[in-house]
Amino acid sequence: MVIVIGSINLDLITTVDRLPHAGETVSGDRFSTAPGGKGANQALAAARAGSEVRMIGSVGSDAFAEEALTLLRAGGVDLSGVHVSHAATGVALILVGADGENMIAIAPGANAAVLPGDVGKAMMEKGDVVLLQHEIPISTVEAALRAARKAGAVSILNTAPFRADAVSLLTEADIVVANETEFENYAGALGLTGADRVGKMRSFAGTTGRTIVVTLGGEGAVAASPGAELSVPSIPITPVDTVGAGDTFCGYLGAGLAEGAGLNAALKLAAVAGALACLKPGAQPAIPLRSDVLEALKAAG
Repeated sequence: MVIVIGSINLDLITTVDRLPHAGETVSGDRFSTAPGGKGANQALAAARAGSEVRMIGSVGSDAFAEEALTLLRAGGVDLSGVHVSHAATGVALILVGADGENMIAIAPGANAAVLPGDVGKAMMEKGDVVLLQHEIPISTVEAALRAARKAGAVSILNTAPFRADAVSLLTEADIVVANETEFENYAGALGLTGADRVGKMRSFAGTTGRTIVVTLGGEGAVAASPGAELSVPSIPITPVDTVGAGDTFCGYLGAGLAEGAGLNAALKLAAVAGALACLKPGAQPAIPLRSDVLEALKAAG
């Protein structure tokens, strides 16, 4: 079982020729809405990867709530741990440039109501994989990490978005997943030694006993565990929209580990899934099915 404790949003998406500079207004090409939120994205990715998934989160009682949950329901995700808050459903305001790069602003709304007391709804058991991110209160993430360790579950902490107040949590997770920028920011705060990224990853793994995974976009991902290092490639693509690629990576990584795959095999699956997620607009609508990922893996050799 993959258990996701995290955010549920509705994404409000506008495509533009180029992303604006500070204080600048640019004209959009088209507008759309799509279910999103890092937690929900990762839950759907794990479900499309073939895992049984339970989601713990919160939505509002507004019109956005049902749309935000639509694809999770269709994907068979267990939503019994999602409660209705007095706050509005969370939203993400997303600008997508012609090159597929994006800018995102988030109004958390009901996601702030995912509290430490909700962790019990996860019903964690030994062998479960628990996925966490930074779009819910840090106190809840901390409680979930402790509960996972007590239950014998494997915890994966995705360090997005970067939060300086979450530094101490990185040493509590079994596996930390960060992009290049997030890792560099945390490396300084953690006082990691090393002349380059690989050296700092070794330092993290050696001093904490945990596994660190750094995603590299089109170059795939690298990982360091105590005494071991891994590197997996991505596949060549022309990105349409990179929103949700990192969440797809995390969901597929969690699913791979939950089904008993080793870290290397799970990372390969996750890297290809993350790349395929860039081929369509939107976060959840772009998450590939397991069959598509396996076909791409086979084609890549």
